[in-house]
Amino acid sequence: MSKADEKLRGIPVVQSGNKYQTDAGFSAIKNGQKQGREAKPLVRGDKPKWLRAQMPSGKGYSGTRQIVHEHRLSTVCEESMCPNIGECWNAGTATIMVLGSVCTRACRFCAVDTGNPKGWLDPEEPQNSARAVHLMGLEYVVITSVDRDDLDDGGASHYAECVREIKKLNPATAVEALTPDFNGVMEHVELVV
Repeated sequence: MSKADEKLRGIPVVQSGNKYQTDAGFSAIKNGQKQGREAKPLVRGDKPKWLRAQMPSGKGYSGTRQIVHEHRLSTVCEESMCPNIGECWNAGTATIMVLGSVCTRACRFCAVDTGNPKGWLDPEEPQNSARAVHLMGLEYVVITSVDRDDLDDGGASHYAECVREIKKLNPATAVEALTPDFNGVMEHVELVV
């Protein structure tokens, strides 16, 4: 049994669609699925070989995973259950998802956890994001986020702080910001871009 498996021993597994308590103390719904709103079952067949994702493994994958978890970062790779996580993380890259891992919206197409974080933000997220980008040696980083309708500015000021910290520690790194809609308030968008 690996050390990672030993660490997970005794931690309850939350099934998709069920409520759980986050580390920050608020409730969320795992994978954003609501009970009673299940999608119709899909007819499944064998996928072509070129479409099948490899199991995540390798030194690059392990290193990226360690950096992401040590810095308590959320990534769209993990939170949205991306099937390409092994390929990207093995190459030493990840898409950082700021403003936490719980979205205030419940889009049916999305696997990100939903709930009301009640204004909670990790104050260390900007510095942790910058350090992680530095440790991964990224020349180009993509930052995205959950929607945070519980925050007055939709999280724009925190998002902008994450970008500033990344640029301060990694001045040669290009940052692509995939922002939420900030409820259409252009002043909030302009804080980030």
